[in-house]
Amino acid sequence: MTRSNLEIVDPVHGVIQADETEKKIIDSWELQRLRHIGQLSGAHLVYPGARHSRFEHSLGTMHIAGITAQSLRERGFVTESQARQIRLAGLVHDIGHGPYSHLFESVMRRHKVLGGADHEEIGRMVLEETEVGDLLGRDRRNVADLAFGGKRYNALSDIVSGVMGADTMDYLLRDGYFTGSQHARVDHQRLGRSIEIRKNRIVLARSSLHSFESMMHSRRQMFLTVYFHRTVRAAQAVMLEALEVAADWLHLEDLSLDDYLELTEGSLMAKMADYIDPYSIDARRVGNLVDEYQARYLPKCVLDVPITGAPPDAGRLRQKIAARAGVYESRVLVDVTGASSLPLTSDKRQMRSIALHSGPRHAVSVVPFSKLPLVSALLTPISSLRVYARSNTKKVAEVAASVWPARKSA
Repeated sequence: MTRSNLEIVDPVHGVIQADETEKKIIDSWELQRLRHIGQLSGAHLVYPGARHSRFEHSLGTMHIAGITAQSLRERGFVTESQARQIRLAGLVHDIGHGPYSHLFESVMRRHKVLGGADHEEIGRMVLEETEVGDLLGRDRRNVADLAFGGKRYNALSDIVSGVMGADTMDYLLRDGYFTGSQHARVDHQRLGRSIEIRKNRIVLARSSLHSFESMMHSRRQMFLTVYFHRTVRAAQAVMLEALEVAADWLHLEDLSLDDYLELTEGSLMAKMADYIDPYSIDARRVGNLVDEYQARYLPKCVLDVPITGAPPDAGRLRQKIAARAGVYESRVLVDVTGASSLPLTSDKRQMRSIALHSGPRHAVSVVPFSKLPLVSALLTPISSLRVYARSNTKKVAEVAASVWPARKSA
């Protein structure tokens, strides 16, 4: 990296340095807006310190991507230009996120906002249509492919967002730090410096395999204890319902890219809180949901069971439980969680093996995860079904346990 023009003190990485181009992008409005988009929607209602944003995470991802890229450049696996582009890709990889991140994204998909684009597709739009792309200049297309996936750069994209990518490493470290969780253990320095690129594939030094195993274990534990915590999910379910009910009134289908980029969690919450119409049932419902979320007056979890096999249809299950329990459907929430047991590659494939080398001149061996006892033990899907009730909790609990088919066969 060229001489630093900016030094940012970071609680996770110490000091993060940025060169002139990176500084300009950091100072851009499109990236600064990420200060107002939380990294972990709803988690602060369980872990009060979890108020960190997508902005800090973007800086951390750039930093870790830079460690790997610099090591690869020194050993001749990438050029100086590619190393610079990898850092920039880490910096902008989350630039397409909207308020409440994946919650809002699921609402956008259902309502075909911006064509139903996800945050990666929107990120590519940002680089194509805004000042950030102009700041990248000739690097624009390459950085977009590295940040959001492109067949030309499978291995280099994986440095940013693959199984051993900077994105995963930083969010585990950062989320662990701000939630106070003791589960996030990632030796990102060793992993970043142990990676080689052979035939457009990431190859890890065999001596660092235990660091990879430790990171995968940490990721699973963070899902179980933080990301899928029952109260965190209750808060997210309440916010998701508020967004769904308010979608038409918010005119989401008419959002332009500029409108989307204007939205923050604060502004969206204010819009929903301002949804006042004494003759509208939806307006009162949105107001109640916003109050529930802000006051942490959340529905009670009355059923929490793991899912094996195909997940149930949450909407139908909710209707059935409410009808049999004799309560309004709005008094019941059904949450189906699910995550890949291991992170996906940058092109969204499930990784089933790892390529290892024992030294620069040694042949690469591809080892199936089934041959790695610790990793193999982590391959059980992270999936669960939860039912929440706002009233008649005992009755809803009894009905929920009786109507879920998988419960009977478990």
